[in-house]
Amino acid sequence: MSKMDSSKINLDCLPGRMDEVIDKTIADKRLVGAVTKVAIDGKMVYSRAAGFTDREKNRPMREDALFRLASVSKPIVSTAALVLVGQGRLQLDDRVDRFLPEFRPRLQNGEFAALTIRHLMTHTAGLTYRFFQEENGPYQRAGVSDGMDQSGITLEENLQRIASVPLLYTPGTEWKYSIATDVLGAVIAKVTETTLSEAVHSLVTKPIGMTDTDFIAVDPDRLAIAYTNDSPEPRPILNPDKIDFLEGTAGFRLAPDRALDGTAYPSGGAGMVGSAGDFMRLLETLRKGGAPLLPETLVRELTTNQIGDLPMAYWPGRGFGLGITVLKDPIAANTPESPGTWRMGGTYGHSWFVDPKQRLSVVAFTNTALEGMSGQFTVDLCEAVYDSIKK
Repeated sequence: MSKMDSSKINLDCLPGRMDEVIDKTIADKRLVGAVTKVAIDGKMVYSRAAGFTDREKNRPMREDALFRLASVSKPIVSTAALVLVGQGRLQLDDRVDRFLPEFRPRLQNGEFAALTIRHLMTHTAGLTYRFFQEENGPYQRAGVSDGMDQSGITLEENLQRIASVPLLYTPGTEWKYSIATDVLGAVIAKVTETTLSEAVHSLVTKPIGMTDTDFIAVDPDRLAIAYTNDSPEPRPILNPDKIDFLEGTAGFRLAPDRALDGTAYPSGGAGMVGSAGDFMRLLETLRKGGAPLLPETLVRELTTNQIGDLPMAYWPGRGFGLGITVLKDPIAANTPESPGTWRMGGTYGHSWFVDPKQRLSVVAFTNTALEGMSGQFTVDLCEAVYDSIKK
């Protein structure tokens, strides 16, 4: 890949545009606090902590603040699985029941499903999330945890509950964002014969120095207070709490104290805690080719659309790789990002994207659920970055 012409980047313009978006969003009381980082061609060109980590105690946001990652856990755990693939200890087309013989969900017709690691990583496994279903839907009736509450159950118990509900569709025939990465986490633990926390540490976070990232907060004093959008300003999320998401669905069940609970099961899809700087380190490792974690061939699979033309609800113009979305059509997605850009977010208020063509990585971690994941802030921030790139 040729090096980007640095003359295309207006570094005089970038900080001002970024500050403008962040300051306005905080002034409008849509965000309480945020840590935002931009790296171009491997160089950090913008890094700022803004707002409050704890508004009620008047504690300003800090650049090394820790955040509940929610779905930002997924690319970390998916990378761990691919490290095992690179080591020859796991294959994408291995059947899940080879490692988890008790996890054998059935199809709607009652037959056992043939579920593979690839199905889990591409979210084509036939699974869903409880928060996508209606109130008192099948997952709720089965007692399934989405990995963000304090359920008091083990990972194995949650897998039994998930497997007790028929799959929504035959694996590989549809795409639906789901709890599949929690199942993948159980596979990783089984292959490594350790806990998922220890496995992720040895496979991903330790080799590249992600010292802030684990399944519980490594330093509780740095953990940001969690908020959710409300009127006239965001309110602290209670423990436990319920947050409406999409009309007609059960919504999110959150327990912020889970980030401090060493007994909570390790949710591969939603349970990690970390910092913006740590996550930027992972993104840049992958963008630069994967060393020392992965061979470049596996990074290409991770970041290439793996689901063909299967429609993706909520993400028009995008496809899905091995744990992340991949931009196919910027016009359909209504975004200035280049085709091939990878992006995801997290319920507690995070967004990030990597544009390989522009050699660009952006991380925006906030402590305000929903707005920081999929609100206008994410759109405005993206546009501010690309406004600084001369076409």
